[in-house]
Amino acid sequence: MDSCVPIPANSDFTLSNMPYGIFSTESEPNRRVGVAIGEHILDLSKVGCFCGPILSKCCHVFKEESLHDFMELGPAAWSEARQTIHKLLSSSEGMLRDNTNLSKKALIPQAEARLHLPAKIGDLTDFSASKKHAENDRIMFTDDNLQINQNWNYMPVAYHSRASSIIPSGTAIRRPNGQRLSSTGIVTFGPTEQLDFEVELGALIGRGNDLGRPIPVDDAEKHVFGMVLLNDWSARDMQSWEWKPLGCFLSKSYATTISPWVVTMEALQPFRCDMLDVQKPTPLPYLQHRIPSTFDISLHVHLSTEGAESVTRLSTTNYKYMYWTLAQQVAHHTSNGCNLKTGDLLGSGTISGPTKSSAGSMAELSERGSVPVILANGQPRGFLLDGDEIVITGRCAKEGKSIGFGSCTGRILPPLSFPGYY
Repeated sequence: MDSCVPIPANSDFTLSNMPYGIFSTESEPNRRVGVAIGEHILDLSKVGCFCGPILSKCCHVFKEESLHDFMELGPAAWSEARQTIHKLLSSSEGMLRDNTNLSKKALIPQAEARLHLPAKIGDLTDFSASKKHAENDRIMFTDDNLQINQNWNYMPVAYHSRASSIIPSGTAIRRPNGQRLSSTGIVTFGPTEQLDFEVELGALIGRGNDLGRPIPVDDAEKHVFGMVLLNDWSARDMQSWEWKPLGCFLSKSYATTISPWVVTMEALQPFRCDMLDVQKPTPLPYLQHRIPSTFDISLHVHLSTEGAESVTRLSTTNYKYMYWTLAQQVAHHTSNGCNLKTGDLLGSGTISGPTKSSAGSMAELSERGSVPVILANGQPRGFLLDGDEIVITGRCAKEGKSIGFGSCTGRILPPLSFPGYY
């Protein structure tokens, strides 16, 4: 169906997509809920057309400063909203198409808007779900057994990071300081020399579960509102020193960037696909899907340098390469009775494919700096330098239908100095 709003060719934000976000404008600085369509944002606080059985009683959710109240309503409300918005934006309906005053008030050019974090994120759990990335990590960051741990093949392993340092796309990243172990065995404190990106997808929990009540694996996706692009910035030299015995800490907690538009699970359904990896050994019963599946989401990582016009594509990978599914991650997370809450963010883990060009981190692409990547301008990169900008994009395409995630962008700033430490 055609949209009554012009949509440029190859736009991420088609009528098949309609992702949600939080935005404000200079003329109207209060934050509110919008839907991306073409190069515009449909301001849902202005349309007043939600007359279904659920949203007619709680359409105030679109005037809130985050998606929290809307996400908390659950799948029936999400589907009702999607049907209403789809009808409103279609060329066959006249409510928006023929109402010049409403169109002028409710359709905001994206270039005039400021985008914010889409949700109040209470907790961040980051998984490791790519077997190739886990194998590469084991080779690059350990000095003992080069095999991945036995437990990795039995459950989706994860660590908890800081929700307070989750930032929206476009926010600059300050190079972190921390402890490192030198090649001569001396412990020092200073700016990381091995700053890295990790390309991931993040899943936002819509409706949570009660404490003590696990979520069955085949119901798990019903608790996920949608997905965003995620960059899990990592300081590899700090990570190598601190990860034993309790895992990542300061090497990860200083910044996590997410894209501002949330692509809903309903929009992703046409791009569902079979899993590429056969899970061996067979997962324990609570992790077994009736019909195992994942999503075909192509992801690209580009690097641009400060002051240079050239851009280098670092990686092309795909979410379908993941070994553990989103549903299995949610089911395992709650299997002990842990209560997920609306707005919790689950990182997929680094998405690395079977080839070097599909690796999801700089450490893998450069073999931990030993084989630098040569940029389009001829500069070598083992890890990221100050002024570098990482841009992650994601897109689904199938049988003439396509949707995108927008971009997840962050530029590296120099570190703050700590006199007396180094």
